[in-house]
Amino acid sequence: MKKRVIFLAAVISLMSYNALAQSVSARGSMLARAEAKIAAKAAGQGVGYRIIGAHTNNKVYMTGEWVRKQDNRDDA
Repeated sequence: MKKRVIFLAAVISLMSYNALAQSVSARGSMLARAEAKIAAKAAGQGVGYRIIGAHTNNKVYMTGEWVRKQDNRDDA
């Protein structure tokens, strides 16, 4: 029974990590437009994002990954 509990805890912890370990991509005519598309996708999922890379060839192709949203409260 104890082994099952440990196994289930490990599976659940990996599931929550994998939910954020997803990549996302977008195309746009400018860097700002491609990033805006990624930001909109992240907002729709309720997560933050981090840009991994971008390249251009008449259009911008940008990739990113989901990250946990940071609490941006100012503690002043």
